[in-house]
Amino acid sequence: MRKAILPLIIVLGGCTGADNPPPESDPAPNEKQQTEEENSNEKSKSEQNSQSKVMLDAPHISQLPELERGCEVTTLAMLSQHAGKDVGKMELSKEIARVPFKKDGMKGHPGEGFVGNMKSMDKPGLGVYHGPVAELGEQYLPGKILDLTGEDFKEVEKHVKDGRPVWVLVPSIFALVPDKHWEIWNTRKGKEKITYKWHSVLVTGFDDRNIYVNDPLEGKNEKLSKEEFVAGWEQFGEQAITYKP
Repeated sequence: MRKAILPLIIVLGGCTGADNPPPESDPAPNEKQQTEEENSNEKSKSEQNSQSKVMLDAPHISQLPELERGCEVTTLAMLSQHAGKDVGKMELSKEIARVPFKKDGMKGHPGEGFVGNMKSMDKPGLGVYHGPVAELGEQYLPGKILDLTGEDFKEVEKHVKDGRPVWVLVPSIFALVPDKHWEIWNTRKGKEKITYKWHSVLVTGFDDRNIYVNDPLEGKNEKLSKEEFVAGWEQFGEQAITYKP
């Protein structure tokens, strides 16, 4: 689970004033025509990209400050509210299945419930897989939860295009997690490959090159690289949940 890091970036810009010399001459006719054609092509590409863009207006909820590891239930709250169910992150955090971070020498398995502490990064914890999240969603939207886990990302896009956002589990870096950041846990269900670079967001839109998400640690309709995002999502087992029409 990731913490929000807000780097301070100061951009120094200058003004172009009367002290700057004028251009020595106007562009040649051929150069001017070429420039106009390039601008026209760029405008055409931009319009095509805009026409293929899909964006939903889904509720945005921050997991902070109450739930430092609560991205999964916070994202479920966003999804549920979009489906018309007025339920909040705190209520869901109390209802989600839970397992200890470690018991009898064995780590908890995120497929059985939320592992460890959800509220504070100062105490051991991790997160939860799609299964317990879908089960919890079913309690509030009986018969309507649709678990898309294992499907191609085109299926995620299909539901977003049809007007329904999608809960997903992804790397916190929104890209493939290097091998050095993974470890093997011994759990009651056997060995499980785990990384702490873990996050859940709500997919709210897409275009040819980008994915847009409501990030419970950041903002609404945040733009991310589609290629990197999908690769990370696949690395996390293609976990996705939405609701039926």
